[in-house]
Amino acid sequence: MADDSPSIRKFVSFALTMKGFEIVPACDGMEALEKLPAERVNLVITDLNMPNLDGFELIKAIRNNEDYRDIPIIILSSLAGSEEIQRGMDCGANSYIIKPFDPKRIAYEVSKYLN
Repeated sequence: MADDSPSIRKFVSFALTMKGFEIVPACDGMEALEKLPAERVNLVITDLNMPNLDGFELIKAIRNNEDYRDIPIIILSSLAGSEEIQRGMDCGANSYIIKPFDPKRIAYEVSKYLN
């Protein structure tokens, strides 16, 4: 889970750990990329607006890495314009959720790919 907002990371972590998922938090795309080799990651949730490495670049980096290119990616962003959504999907995201979001929706999206 890559998001520069500590409150969003906590909220998503709480919603998903209640459903039995384990969360690896990262404060930006760079930290998320650094954690990939050390953690067993089955799915990535990312914001788009983050410092150091934004969500678009994180998605591209994952999709361009042979070891991680098949990991499902969910964008969780306040960017709600059709251009941003299309750009995120074009980068290789599997789903796009707009903030604010219902915790049931994020759990549903995650379970689509992990169950």
